[in-house]
Amino acid sequence: MRKLIAAINTTLDGVCDHTAGLPDAELHQHYAELIRNADVILYGRITYNLMGFWETLLKKPSGEKVMDNFAIAMNNIPKIVFSHTLENLTWNTAKLANKPLEETVLELKQQSGKNILVGSRSLIIQLMKLNLIDEYQLCVHPVVAGGGLPLFENLTNRTILKLIKTKTFRGGAVTLYYKPCK
Repeated sequence: MRKLIAAINTTLDGVCDHTAGLPDAELHQHYAELIRNADVILYGRITYNLMGFWETLLKKPSGEKVMDNFAIAMNNIPKIVFSHTLENLTWNTAKLANKPLEETVLELKQQSGKNILVGSRSLIIQLMKLNLIDEYQLCVHPVVAGGGLPLFENLTNRTILKLIKTKTFRGGAVTLYYKPCK
């Protein structure tokens, strides 16, 4: 059975905003490796649109090896996008989900292969409520955003997680690896 990993960036005050973090070469390399060890990544509309930056970079490389390599990793991984409003996707490795989130994830988990990633705040919250996340990888950046969308919002049940490892980056970010206590 494949593992579903929720991997996302957050600030010290729990804000989930891709523009609030402090990405550097080491973090891009870390996430490129995470992506290469997965068969598929799940996105909602908003995050999919934000990730379009990497599609643009793929077409016009920056010359920064780590950034360009991350764009290649992002391009290569199949993406399933959950949206009620998008009708067409520009990325040739992306497709719109044709089944509900829970059904899609349960089918993916039953298949053989590498990990399944989810990198959208909204999908992580939905999957938490369904108890389908096998591992959380929360990259906490040394930033207090002072406002924005909290990573965990509108959850009514207490969730207890067990810390299984940490990874500290030279820029001050720390990835906390958790598994749910069941």
